[in-house]
Amino acid sequence: MSKNTFPKLAAAIFLIVAVAHALRLIFKWEVVIADWHVPMWLSGFAFVIAAYLAYEGFRISQSDRVR
Repeated sequence: MSKNTFPKLAAAIFLIVAVAHALRLIFKWEVVIADWHVPMWLSGFAFVIAAYLAYEGFRISQSDRVR
């Protein structure tokens, strides 16, 4: 197993999460958790965080800093 496997896998998972939040924002999908309507701004915030973590994971997996 390569030393870059974990950062790539984590980045791919964060990318999937970011895409899911972006799709929710684009198509205005409503999410309800136990009678609580999740606000759209929360998905916007989660999209930014997940996209950043995906970017950093892919960047780290391409560098030699992973040991």
